[in-house]
Amino acid sequence: MSTGTTKSPNLPLAPLNYDRQFIDDLLRILRLYFAELDNPGISQFSTNYKGDKILSALNCSTINSLGVQVISLPNQADVAKLRAGDIYVDLTAGNVLKIKS
Repeated sequence: MSTGTTKSPNLPLAPLNYDRQFIDDLLRILRLYFAELDNPGISQFSTNYKGDKILSALNCSTINSLGVQVISLPNQADVAKLRAGDIYVDLTAGNVLKIKS
């Protein structure tokens, strides 16, 4: 499934005759493209438990360099770059979680 950040590669036009270098280059481009699709980036969502009690059903936070847990979602400043259905936190509305429509 695409994350919306990976762009399709520009594939070269094929030569009239078989050319090993062309095939090698084409396969290299495709390998890079599929590697990007397989590794969309650092996203970590988890459910946190304490015993059998759920502490958070969807955890979208990371630990920064100071050891402080911070929300790692886009915010209202990023809305123009988001796709419909993406979630973001609106810092101007008391840290409300919103969905771009």
